[in-house]
Amino acid sequence: MSERLPQLSPAELARYSRHLQLEEIGLEGQRKLAAARVLVVGAGGLGSPAALYLAAAGIGTLGIADFDRVELHNLHRQLLHDDRHLGQPKVDSAASRLRTTNPFIRVVPHPDGVTPQNACALFRDYDVIVDGTDNFAARYLNNDAAVLTDRPLVYGSIYKFEGQVTVFHPAGGGPCYRCLFPEPPAAGTVPGCGEAGVLGALCGIVGSLQALEVIKLVIGVGAPLRGRVLTCNTLAASFSTLALPRAASCPLCGDHRTIRDLESAAAIASACATPAPADAPAEVPFEVSVTDARERRDRAPGRTTIIDVREPYELEICRIEGAQHIPMRQIPQRLAELPTDQHLLIVCHTGGRSSRVTEFLRARGFPLVSNVAGGIDAWAEAIEPGMRRY
Repeated sequence: MSERLPQLSPAELARYSRHLQLEEIGLEGQRKLAAARVLVVGAGGLGSPAALYLAAAGIGTLGIADFDRVELHNLHRQLLHDDRHLGQPKVDSAASRLRTTNPFIRVVPHPDGVTPQNACALFRDYDVIVDGTDNFAARYLNNDAAVLTDRPLVYGSIYKFEGQVTVFHPAGGGPCYRCLFPEPPAAGTVPGCGEAGVLGALCGIVGSLQALEVIKLVIGVGAPLRGRVLTCNTLAASFSTLALPRAASCPLCGDHRTIRDLESAAAIASACATPAPADAPAEVPFEVSVTDARERRDRAPGRTTIIDVREPYELEICRIEGAQHIPMRQIPQRLAELPTDQHLLIVCHTGGRSSRVTEFLRARGFPLVSNVAGGIDAWAEAIEPGMRRY
């Protein structure tokens, strides 16, 4: 944190008076918050409550990194945005809301998000990093860049009704994300919130806990969640804390490191990637893009069938004209309906369910099956821009 602490104006003293009354914070702690630089990666379900509470708490410089735009399905949980911001870059609506929340702080938008090219330089400009992302590639990138720049990473994740919070900080004596998950799971095996769903209020719980961990780290008070994972189950209204030691075999922070920069991290990820099944003819790949899927359908309509494996309520939102609908859970019972002499293009919302269905069908004697990467969400973006997304 910055060695020189800023003075607070009378208006700021009045705004933060309830903080100042806490012995653990006081005037010096509030000045530490004003001197701090915190980067929130992802202005979504977790980044929204985290950023709002950090802004209200008086974090002096608050960075927001996100390349995405506001969509309608974001609004039940991403409280930085509202209907007025649909279609706008998330960093713009986030910055507007945060500046209104606290005019005494500096909000810095990073519209390119965090990339392998900018991650380390970006992280070095901040004291603490908050991970509000929702996919494994981003989480590994954030973790690796944070470890390589000696920055504490306040991590949160959610799944349906459950959440996790911890602090990854090997420089402070704790583990890193790779100690918990040495390798990413195979593509399509873990559904995201776009397929599994998520309780909006859960985002508020986990994001608020992330903000609390940042405040503890900045002020130097309490026991941050280094080496511990706080889990919550909102259906059972239960919380628990699990010990998470540093793994001696971790390639990033262990005793014999093999990852010393983001380039070596990318090389390891490529070497560990699970190859797509290759049991079908070469002209029928395991996975095709939405553009390729459309071209194959239009080129050979009598020999190509799109199978939509989403749930019925999802079809009410949007659908691909001419696609056959069989929900994923019904596929095993309806195999007889599927032609073995046609190229079956399997589509779902974002590609996770359809990938699993593709593997299932190939294992049961359907060689002419391909997963449509990105699902109907990618189709709407690339093929039918007027299609409703969710």
